Amino acid sequence: MTREAQPRLLSDATSSDAVVTVRGVVRGIVYRTDDLSFSVLRVTAVDGSEMTVVGPLGDVAVGEPVRLTGRFEESRTHGRQLRAQAVVPELPSTAEGIERLLGSGFVDKVGPGLAKRIVAAFGTSTLDVIADHPERLREVEGIGKARAAQIQEAFRARRAEVESKAFMQSLGMGPALARRVWERFGAETAKVIRENPYRLAEEVNGVGFLTADRVARSVGIGVDDPRRVAGAVVFLLLDAVDEGHTALTPDEVAVRGARFDLAPEAVHQAVTELAARRTVVLDRGHVYAPPLYEAETRLARELVRQIRREVTPVPARVLDQPAVSQAMRALNTKQRQAVEATMRDPLVVLTGGPGTGKTTTVRALVALHRAAGHKILLAAPTGRAAKRLSEATQHAAGTIHRLLEWVPRLARFARNEASPLDADVVLVDEASMVDVQLGASLLRAVRPGARLVFVGDADQLPPVGPGTLLSDLLAIADVSAVRLTEVFRQASASAIVRGAYEVLRGEVPTPSPPRAPVPDGAAPVPPAGELFFVKCDDAEQAAKLLVQTVAQRVPRSFGVHPTRDIQVLVPTHRGPLGAQALNEALQSALNPGVARGRRGFSVGDKVMQLKNDYDLDVWNGDVGTVSRLTDDELAVVIDGREVLYKGTAVDNLALAYAATVHKSQGSEYDVVVIGLHTSHFVLLNRALLYTAITRAKRLAVLVGSERAAGLAVDTARVVERHGALRQRLYDALRVPAAP
Repeated sequence: MTREAQPRLLSDATSSDAVVTVRGVVRGIVYRTDDLSFSVLRVTAVDGSEMTVVGPLGDVAVGEPVRLTGRFEESRTHGRQLRAQAVVPELPSTAEGIERLLGSGFVDKVGPGLAKRIVAAFGTSTLDVIADHPERLREVEGIGKARAAQIQEAFRARRAEVESKAFMQSLGMGPALARRVWERFGAETAKVIRENPYRLAEEVNGVGFLTADRVARSVGIGVDDPRRVAGAVVFLLLDAVDEGHTALTPDEVAVRGARFDLAPEAVHQAVTELAARRTVVLDRGHVYAPPLYEAETRLARELVRQIRREVTPVPARVLDQPAVSQAMRALNTKQRQAVEATMRDPLVVLTGGPGTGKTTTVRALVALHRAAGHKILLAAPTGRAAKRLSEATQHAAGTIHRLLEWVPRLARFARNEASPLDADVVLVDEASMVDVQLGASLLRAVRPGARLVFVGDADQLPPVGPGTLLSDLLAIADVSAVRLTEVFRQASASAIVRGAYEVLRGEVPTPSPPRAPVPDGAAPVPPAGELFFVKCDDAEQAAKLLVQTVAQRVPRSFGVHPTRDIQVLVPTHRGPLGAQALNEALQSALNPGVARGRRGFSVGDKVMQLKNDYDLDVWNGDVGTVSRLTDDELAVVIDGREVLYKGTAVDNLALAYAATVHKSQGSEYDVVVIGLHTSHFVLLNRALLYTAITRAKRLAVLVGSERAAGLAVDTARVVERHGALRQRLYDALRVPAAP
């Protein structure tokens, strides 16, 4: 352990670009989040200067010496402050520093008075006495045998923490990561890191293989070390989940292992050993991470149970009730079949493309089951989809997460087989977005005797999460499924609808006829189902054209708001025609000259939630507008509700002027502007372009390469996802798969 007799300012640079290291003493805690992810401290540097320090500073105590590394910056409201990138607590060596540390409260029932007496007795040797000769503490009035042991235990724990965090800092770990590792392993931290740093990825929340691998290299673990191979296998399985796979075949794991220079035979050996320890699961020719195996097998069991359940048929006389009869008269034959299927079957799937009347069918379905006296729960994966469902049916609807009642304290849903949903009919819209994990949780909560209805477009992209639940159900003959195919006349007049079906047929969508220019002084005519193509082969030039289209051309020609009414969609985050670059360009064009806060946000910016936050009750894909911000907080209005973000919660927000097509699933926008380029070729397919176009209600504009559009429509299949849900259903039901 290092004790600095004379801490000193190692760099006096004040530029925001210069990294400085400061040693000083914590004088006060101005603000600290409950999860210790963000703090504002007052620190006295060794030259006597006072400074404000902000950042992920953990649980450093008042009176504690610290070594801080970071950059000075100018805050609009707080002036000059140090934004810390790293903090290492240190033990004091002066009598004054030791007295402050002991009196800071880190030892229970040792306050400033007792701390003063202890230091008066032992001076600068106090910490050595506490660590090695605690019996001498009994020389101080008020300290008995038990109190002396308590002081020694608390100090040894603090010393171990200081040494461990200093060790982790030397390996390049930041304060937030070091705190999480310490909380998991405590005094064993250094031992665990030296013996097997890949345990960090397995056992510490938020630590991945890549971080653990960097640490492993720092402590001398070789490329072909069995611990590294095993850690890489676990990482590759979890990384595959982000691509939508529930599992991988052993050969696929070996192929992906080349990314880390792993020999195939070493990967296969690691899979066998990990399976023996139940760290992974080998089943049906696939390798699973245990949570995904549990989700897939549970979902299969629950689906089979639901398919085989007995439900009380709805009497035919209900069809004669006025509200039901009126709703049914508006339906064609296929739509009636779908509604009538829910009268007798426990599980029904309704699918169809744009303009085929899914919403009209759902309205009739709701009317029928209301008339039958059934309690109906409507849900969708996203808040926007749930709101649209509620407006269409005039019946309350919510997100699946809210329906299942997530309990943050327990990190699970309150609704399950022990506490099922109070409903006779559960209907889930936008079912193409439901992955195996959410699907398993939902099926667990459907009570015996209740009906479950999935509604979705099977031609859209599969879920962001793992699996292909909707398409798997449609492939099983025992599932009662109805596909709507007739496009209604009014919908067929829309170039958006026509273009969507052209994409499914492998054709580049046909643009609408050019509009006449709007005369000076005339009000622009709003769009009504139109589709245009602004062609440009150069990616950077196409990006400029796209920004111009959003900021000027479309608002001027159609009278729409560039931020509120228009959503830019692209296949990927990267590149000049990717979401990241376009967001920066669109922010500059649509919200210029405004002071930027944390992560570069400004009041008025359009932002998106990137992952579910159960504490804030916001979900992956939710879009809102920044309403106010300070150095430490940021407020966003989402669906009319202001959500306050603090600490690291802000890191789950990103600019949303442009988003990936996957992130747009479940949402509709008045105007969609789609960026396409041949550099996106790996991601281009019919489902992606079809999904993008069908997000638009009134106007879709493609900007980019016509050749890229051709590549998309020529690629009929999305990359196949690995998993065995369909096979499990097939085997359990013992019926041949539907063609």
